[in-house]
Amino acid sequence: MARKSKLAQMREELALNSKVKTVKQRKKRKLTEEQKAALVDRMAKARAARGPAKNLSIHESIRTLGDDHFLSPSKVKDWIKTQKDLLASLKEHKDSKDKGLRSLYWQTETYITNLQKYLNTGVYLDNRYGDERQGKISYRCTTMAYYADGTPKRTVGVWYPDIGQEYTTEMASEDYARAKRISNKK
Repeated sequence: MARKSKLAQMREELALNSKVKTVKQRKKRKLTEEQKAALVDRMAKARAARGPAKNLSIHESIRTLGDDHFLSPSKVKDWIKTQKDLLASLKEHKDSKDKGLRSLYWQTETYITNLQKYLNTGVYLDNRYGDERQGKISYRCTTMAYYADGTPKRTVGVWYPDIGQEYTTEMASEDYARAKRISNKK
């Protein structure tokens, strides 16, 4: 007869003196084909009664955006998945001596954070979009600002409603040349 260790003896004593009852595991039910079909039908009815997902974790201002919108929540979720895969492959370059790889790691992590904040708050913080950050967000002027002489203040790359297009460098150079011709003398 083998001797029991002190630890095994203590466990047996605790099991005998314990007021906690051990729970027996239930055996798996064995269902017939008819019972399985009935369960499948019942689950289908329950899913249909529940209705479509309400996406309560997504901010209410972007919850109703269609899938054709370039910042729709479904697209952003796909971008997050793609970027997380990329981040996992860049994990070893987090503290790399190569500044390009290190920078790519931190840019990817920041992009993921910005996308997640967009889903939570409805405010898009990044100036790029897309699963590989290929698109660029352009700015739009909502309220015009003017100089003292009445000419509008403009920034290159911003869409202005009064001209109906984005202000370009060519337009800026024309405006600069026009302003240079006007004399400041009284």
